[in-house]
Amino acid sequence: MRNGTIPGSTGTVRPMRLLGDPALGATCREITTFDTGLARLVEDLYATMYAADGVGLSANQIGVPLRVFVYDCPDDDDRRNLGHIVNPRLIRADGITVTGPEGCLSLPGINAGTTRFDETVVEGTDLQGAPVRIEGTGFFARCLQHEYDHLEGTLFTDRLTGLRRRRALRAARRAPWAT
Repeated sequence: MRNGTIPGSTGTVRPMRLLGDPALGATCREITTFDTGLARLVEDLYATMYAADGVGLSANQIGVPLRVFVYDCPDDDDRRNLGHIVNPRLIRADGITVTGPEGCLSLPGINAGTTRFDETVVEGTDLQGAPVRIEGTGFFARCLQHEYDHLEGTLFTDRLTGLRRRRALRAARRAPWAT
């Protein structure tokens, strides 16, 4: 039996920012205040991520330009990784590179083969400011890199080149949510 509340169960689902929104292209600010407002933001991130059937979500995807993201993502061995990280720093992204399908809640329905490293280490803090170190492999490593990129103002489509990039951006322009 699990102790405590389920992440996101007390959160509010917030509107998702979509491709073209300036919030997605800006570098997020460091968090300096560890209070109930930050805890509420993390709960809202979980609630929004779950409502959208995602495996990760960064604060700027709901219009909050702060350095925090949440995740509930399996690795390649189908082990569940659940958590959040405040003020993350990408410590290591290495190992083999794998090109695999990648999508984004800010580009609903758009997927493209994206190259990522197979091993990732991210360090930051939890909601109380205590140090956190997250190590991921496989799909979870991809998730950590993807969410970290968001905080730097980078979308997965920014990592695409050539035909893959043109196809993904064309599909986004034609998507029903495009403005």
